[in-house]
Amino acid sequence: MSQSPKPRGLGRGLSALLGDDEVAATVAAPAPAPPAPLPDYPSKDVANTYAPNRPPLTLPIGQLKPGKMQPRTSFEGIETLVESVKEFGLLQPILVRPLRDSADTYEIIAGERRWRAAQRAQLHDVPVVIRSIGDMDALQLGLIENLQRADLTPIDEAQGYRRLMDDFTQTQDDLAKTMGKSRPHIANTLRLLDLPPSVQEMIRLGQLSAGQGRALVGVPDPVAMAQRAFEEKLTVRELERLAGAEKRKGKGGKAGAAAAKSADTRALEKRIEEALGLKADLKLRGAGEQTLLTLEIRDFDQLDTVVEKLTRR
Repeated sequence: MSQSPKPRGLGRGLSALLGDDEVAATVAAPAPAPPAPLPDYPSKDVANTYAPNRPPLTLPIGQLKPGKMQPRTSFEGIETLVESVKEFGLLQPILVRPLRDSADTYEIIAGERRWRAAQRAQLHDVPVVIRSIGDMDALQLGLIENLQRADLTPIDEAQGYRRLMDDFTQTQDDLAKTMGKSRPHIANTLRLLDLPPSVQEMIRLGQLSAGQGRALVGVPDPVAMAQRAFEEKLTVRELERLAGAEKRKGKGGKAGAAAAKSADTRALEKRIEEALGLKADLKLRGAGEQTLLTLEIRDFDQLDTVVEKLTRR
């Protein structure tokens, strides 16, 4: 079996772990290739004796179990993958780790969707890569695998980030480096968890986008506004306009709008103000992560100073 290329766009936090080509192949987006013959089922004694570029080992499908660190909450819509597995077999190995309290049973770190498709395709054995991996790296690898495929819901992504922060004391800067994402992306994704559970479920089901969800944070009645956005098919920009009006109405003008800003936004404003010596104002606008930065500049001398700082190399 040819190995998939090392995934791109990953941060530095897992560089040592993902320097392992076999581990990287389990989280990279799969490239179509004809299946190759697979070797016999291994014992745990040879689980870590792989040579570079060797085909992956195999395990009986019943000896694998879902991972407790899996960030995905839904595995629907795998019919196409099931048909592909029936025709070509499983072209990409599943990353697993041994379970200490259960002999000959392995927990899935990356590839649970493939494992479920292989079950439905009635495969008896699946290709695997076996590694001893801790819980934090297991969760990070699960997030990376799903983000590589762009099929992880924004809510599942946010909950994965939150779990890394709460259970493993990761900061937003740590997550940005590890996941290869910008810090504003991490912060904006986490904001979705401030929404009521019913609105989060609408995002998880694809009834609302992440951009629409962010526009609803801080709205006096986000559930009603979310339902209106869904029924009237409001764009992100239209929803932001309505949400902004509701926030001002509920919070009392400019003071309310300022109070509605997240702590992360205010922290970013403070960093910019300290770096440039100017009053800064950050506002999310439009779709996605489009942001408007406003700087208060008194005169041309101050403008020249700002230009010099921004263009200095």
